[in-house]
Amino acid sequence: MILTPAEAKSLIEVRHGSPHDLLGMHPLGDGTGVVVRAFVPDAAGVEAVPTHEPGKPRIRLKRIDPAGLFEGVTRDADQVYAYDLVITGRAGGRRSTRDPYSFLPTLGEMDLYLFGQGNERRVYEKLGAHLRVIDGVSGVSFAVWAPHARRVSVVGDFNGWDGRCHAMRLLGASGVWEVFIPGLGPGAQYKFEVLTVQGQLALKVDPYATWFEVAPKNAGIVHDSGGFPWTDGAWLQQRRGWNPFRSPMSVYEVHLGSWRKKTMTESLGYRELAGPLIDYVRRMGFTHVELLPVAEHAYYPSWGYQVTGFYAPTSRYGCPADFQSLVNALHEAGIGVIVDWVPAHFPRDDWALARYDGTALYEHEDPRQGAHQDWGTLIFNYGRHEVRNFLTANALYWCDRFHVDGLRVDAVASMLYLDYSRRGGEWVPNRYGGRENLEAIQFLREFNHLVHTEHPGVLTIAEESTAWPLVTRPPYLGGLGFSLKWNMGWMHDTLDYFQRDPIHRKYHQNDLTFAMLYHHHENFVLPLSHDEVVHGKRSLRGRMPGDDWQGFANLRSVLAYQWCFPGKPLIFMGGEFGQTQEWDANSELRWDLLDAGPYHRGLQQFVADLNRLYVENPALWQADYEPVGFQWIDCSDHEHSVLSFLRRAIESGPEIAVVLNLTPEVHHRYRIGLPRPGRWVEVLNSDAAVYGGSGVGNSGQVVAEAFSVHQQPFSAELTLPPLGVLVLRSDA
Repeated sequence: MILTPAEAKSLIEVRHGSPHDLLGMHPLGDGTGVVVRAFVPDAAGVEAVPTHEPGKPRIRLKRIDPAGLFEGVTRDADQVYAYDLVITGRAGGRRSTRDPYSFLPTLGEMDLYLFGQGNERRVYEKLGAHLRVIDGVSGVSFAVWAPHARRVSVVGDFNGWDGRCHAMRLLGASGVWEVFIPGLGPGAQYKFEVLTVQGQLALKVDPYATWFEVAPKNAGIVHDSGGFPWTDGAWLQQRRGWNPFRSPMSVYEVHLGSWRKKTMTESLGYRELAGPLIDYVRRMGFTHVELLPVAEHAYYPSWGYQVTGFYAPTSRYGCPADFQSLVNALHEAGIGVIVDWVPAHFPRDDWALARYDGTALYEHEDPRQGAHQDWGTLIFNYGRHEVRNFLTANALYWCDRFHVDGLRVDAVASMLYLDYSRRGGEWVPNRYGGRENLEAIQFLREFNHLVHTEHPGVLTIAEESTAWPLVTRPPYLGGLGFSLKWNMGWMHDTLDYFQRDPIHRKYHQNDLTFAMLYHHHENFVLPLSHDEVVHGKRSLRGRMPGDDWQGFANLRSVLAYQWCFPGKPLIFMGGEFGQTQEWDANSELRWDLLDAGPYHRGLQQFVADLNRLYVENPALWQADYEPVGFQWIDCSDHEHSVLSFLRRAIESGPEIAVVLNLTPEVHHRYRIGLPRPGRWVEVLNSDAAVYGGSGVGNSGQVVAEAFSVHQQPFSAELTLPPLGVLVLRSDA
């Protein structure tokens, strides 16, 4: 027996760190022959048969251990050669395969070096499961990072989920384990069996898997997500030169599982969604859709925010190619696609990332650093190079493989502050004694830099709820580098104001004006998001005071104010037609409400008209983030709860005047100052009868005369509709 007893035992017990050193074909030490070893637990006999090399010897392997360890020696060859293992099963059947232990590693030293430095931007092409042809042999290469594991094996439907069959080799000090399994193809299901540092067996999913079984199952599925026949080249080309700050952008936020359903319990798939979603978004006039997280998540009620498969679109709605098809169709229809991205935390499921090799690998060991107290999840260790690489490459992956136009980064505030939602003594200060998470800051800057340089035109959007400075300013100025930031303060102040009874609003008008005091500090999105229509907060319609007439009038006013205020508007699905109940992810939207009287359909038409008005008038978007774009006409009429402001484009052109009357009283002959004389066209009236309003207005236009009011050289008398918003456009 050529193997030492200790070596044989390590193979039989599947705990050898580099089985390729012992298994497969190797020259004998004296140079007079070769030895072949194979560990095939279910085999009755094994023979090594030369492949494409006539004259090379066949080698019959002898069983050297009852567990299934075989060995054979020949003196008729002194160098290794290509061969197949012909395996006779204990039941008598025969199969032939190239020996997995006859191949060199599929990762090179530079791959491992860059990964160890955190700089392998396409690490998703190296780690995980990949279809490859090596030495003319088709198969799948597997690689996983588990530096503290004693052993890692690939298990799957191709080897009976038996960890003894395909033990992986550890590639030096990189912590990466690797094996190439010939003969495998698309559709093979697999996991990694990890012998942890504590000596316990754990069955883990592949962190880099691109497709999973439908939950609650969680095996990875071998898939090539790079072969989709994209036809959106024209869209991507124009996107490269797109300036989001000086372009119209109105966003429809969608949860794919509950927008529409096929049946009461079955959601539409990605491809089934494409047609109706595109038709609806185009009819409503939105420029972008923003999808709640589509990355794989085991727990459906998390809405996707507890990710278990960062590199895989959820299989609930189809395979990765189906999601690519949805994005492609949206692009061909001229609609941008933003996806929620969740690098702030991950769930504790013991089959996913948590304690992956028996240690706190992706997270922190200390719960004061590594545990989210609010959400019961774990915090990524942004200071570990390989973890940072996992996340930055993941962002690039969604841009590269799925052509997304934006990544909205969830829960940025929880990443920035070490004491986020913690009391004294429950957090660990940074090296300077402060509360800032220095590693997370560096990660966010790197993420933004990589996305913006490698995918010009792709947006990065921060959901950041504090006053952290310079979120949307470049890192060389000390900023985080995001394109845009959700204005959470505007959202909360606006909803707080509008849910008040109108009789009390005069005491709270500052809620609507405060946002302009800090508006130019960041590039803001104005969100009315999914978070505001759940957990007892009520729907947007449910927040509005009064009966149906007043409630819908208030809601139209909120949306008109949102679309006309500087910043990019975003609304969660259902809000555009006044869904009355809170959002329920298990049920589709209440589309039946559109047939329940004039108000819901009127609101829907109002939003469509708002979008058309918005897109057609550069004054409403071209200078969102520049001082020329906004000016108060009058925000001091608290007594009547009336506000008015101007919007302007960067280039000369028609100006827009917006007047809000946020009480149920009609104001006749209400004079406002205007910068230009002559006709001002009433291009939108939220109280129009077609929207379910009372029809009070100004016969389509007013005329400004040379009478100075509100420090403007001209002015006009208006009839202000109750709980209404007027949008006037200069005719010169």
